[in-house]
Amino acid sequence: MSQRIRIKDIAAQTGVSPGTVDRVLHNRGNVAPEVRARVLQVMKEMGYEPNLMARSLANNKKQLRIAVILPDYRLDPYWAQPKEGVERATEAVKHYGVVTEFQFFPMFDAAAFLTLVKKVLGKQPDALLFAPLFLHESEYLIGEASRLGIPKVMINTNIEGTDALCYIGQDSYQSGVLAGRLLNFGLNDGDHAMVLNLDKEVLNARHLLDKEQGFKDFFRSVKEKSIVIHSEIFEDFDDLVRLRAWVYGQFERYPRLNGFFVTNSRAYKLAQALDPDTQKRIKIVGFDLIEPNLALLDENKIRFLINQNAWHQGYLGILAIVNSLILKKDMPQNQYLPLDIVVKENAQYYLKRTLELPMTVL
Repeated sequence: MSQRIRIKDIAAQTGVSPGTVDRVLHNRGNVAPEVRARVLQVMKEMGYEPNLMARSLANNKKQLRIAVILPDYRLDPYWAQPKEGVERATEAVKHYGVVTEFQFFPMFDAAAFLTLVKKVLGKQPDALLFAPLFLHESEYLIGEASRLGIPKVMINTNIEGTDALCYIGQDSYQSGVLAGRLLNFGLNDGDHAMVLNLDKEVLNARHLLDKEQGFKDFFRSVKEKSIVIHSEIFEDFDDLVRLRAWVYGQFERYPRLNGFFVTNSRAYKLAQALDPDTQKRIKIVGFDLIEPNLALLDENKIRFLINQNAWHQGYLGILAIVNSLILKKDMPQNQYLPLDIVVKENAQYYLKRTLELPMTVL
């Protein structure tokens, strides 16, 4: 991905003034033929393409208002990452007149989400970027946005068969398959493993169900050993005392329970509920490069993290809207991001890669 090329970059490369480059770009004359030819050659070599649409938007002082509907990042650190991606992308494309307006909802309150959706739609933004955590309420959002002619992009969770511009995020089913493959490395024939949803409203959360199905399907395909799979939901995950009591109850119920797949970014809560000896014995696979997960990964209390590239979801979501609505480019319906396998030894690489996210790709 390259940085946006500016007129002064071309001028520096050609050895002329920015004003001369501007005259060549706008065909205003008063430029010697050999200088004009040299400027045009440098433009070609640098891959510069005049952005007429952006210039038109700037001249008309028109804004492209994008409403961004996300869970409240102050209540869950995972959601700070797509928020930061949106902010980075907004800065990168501000020359198009793009303005993003954040709207946050409590992530376990479907009714509050629906109320917020109605409020946002009432303002009729030019486009929507949202995370459809609640299936039924998100279907309402999609239907109403379509009726109002508002284009939309989904991140994090995919609802198939819609008229959304695109979905950007992980393939939830395949992430479950990958989690099964990773956990399988540490399990022996006859061991038990658990899909643990530390979440609420799971039955209304398509991405969690897809992850669980992928995990179970992987172990059905394993022939060389037999692993018994359990699936549980524990909603009171913020109460460490209750979580600890519940987990040790599962160990009594299933003495050979030696592995957990936590379907979201809360693997750290499970690890924190275990005593040191149990932490050494139990294999945990979770998601996302948030600080508490990374700290426990570094201490070998979480074995693997699957990076869902949350920053890139927000960043590329904004770019997809700009590409479609301003640059009139066709967008692939599904833009699946890589499922990175993160261990103690390579975690810093993925953090560094995110910090170096380019300012623009347009």
